[in-house]
Amino acid sequence: MTILSPSLLSEQIERVVREEWGRILAIMVKTLGDFQLAEDCTQEALISAMSHWQRNGLPRSPAAWLLQVARRKAIDRLRRDRSFKSKEAELSYLYDLENADEESDEKSVIPDERLEMIFICCHPALAEKSRIALTLRSLGGLSTEQIASAFLDTVEAMQRRITRAKRKISGAGIAYKIPEAEDLPDRISSVLRTLYLIFNEGYSASVGSDLTRVDLSDEAIRLTRIAAKLMPEECEVQGLLALMLLHDSRRTSRVEHDGTLITLEYQNRSQWNNDRIDEGTALLQACLPKGRSGPYQIQAAISGVHAHAADWDSTDWPQIVELYSVLLRFEASSVVRLNQAVAMSMAGKSEHALHVLNGLDDMDGYTPFHLARAEVLDKLGHAANAKAALERALELTQNTVEAAFIRTKLGYLH
Repeated sequence: MTILSPSLLSEQIERVVREEWGRILAIMVKTLGDFQLAEDCTQEALISAMSHWQRNGLPRSPAAWLLQVARRKAIDRLRRDRSFKSKEAELSYLYDLENADEESDEKSVIPDERLEMIFICCHPALAEKSRIALTLRSLGGLSTEQIASAFLDTVEAMQRRITRAKRKISGAGIAYKIPEAEDLPDRISSVLRTLYLIFNEGYSASVGSDLTRVDLSDEAIRLTRIAAKLMPEECEVQGLLALMLLHDSRRTSRVEHDGTLITLEYQNRSQWNNDRIDEGTALLQACLPKGRSGPYQIQAAISGVHAHAADWDSTDWPQIVELYSVLLRFEASSVVRLNQAVAMSMAGKSEHALHVLNGLDDMDGYTPFHLARAEVLDKLGHAANAKAALERALELTQNTVEAAFIRTKLGYLH
């Protein structure tokens, strides 16, 4: 055991939760077949850890300690359950696991517990939005607020959706069994959407004092690599991996040493990770000729245009506008229209861009919408309206780095 100060202990617990929560919960859900019970027992184990580790120090393997305590919490709960007789099989299994050396001996076609659990959560009996929201909340390390932001929903509406999903799982008796190889194609669309949202939250954190959460983006890339190896003929899996790699190639150039945000226009492209650009480009070049294009491949192609432009001025904005037109055939969302409008403005069509933005009535609560609108309005010489848009963006943002960036832009308009 290692005795730590309260602040260091708190940091260590946060690290364990960030890195191990999803894996431990996945093991518990598979063991119990009951999502809510598994989540409750894992949470109780974490509460126990906070007091036990404070008194006795950090165990040699914090994750193993949490898993063992979570299992004991489950045993206690099942023994107290009124329907004890019907739970004897689960109890027997838990007792066996207590005495076993291995955490799980069940074979799976998916060689990673977190990815396996994402496939399990993406059950076709749940609505797609509910599948993704539940998975992000339970395994992706995202709060209800972050998930709501990703879906442009209110926090209350998203909380209700997650609660309904859990109830449906329980009420409908949806089995949390390990998917077979033949189950994967029916679930891959929701799985990819989940991985992409985890990556996006890592790439541009919606809340907090840091612009990025490297742990989330790295984990999303790792899990997508595994999915790509599992399903090598699924072009959209390869496309998503290419998209993540191309975006992530710019990671180190997006923030100054003092934490100031650097937009794409002003990034030092010599700092971009060429290995990631080359890998993402190679994946894309292998996929596109197969003629099975999808939204992730198209987005990767857009990111590829940026990655291969020598500088901001030589970026092929008309090509990007056209690629967004193709993307809209797959995904006619307001976010895609917003991004296309930005590209239109860069291509010299700011009036048209403003017209598109003014038609996006559902995006008033979305910070990037107001930032984009401010940029276009400023280009058109409407300084007062641009300032109002920036002020609205500042009201909405919950990220400290982004807020500082917006304040700087407001200073230029005064």
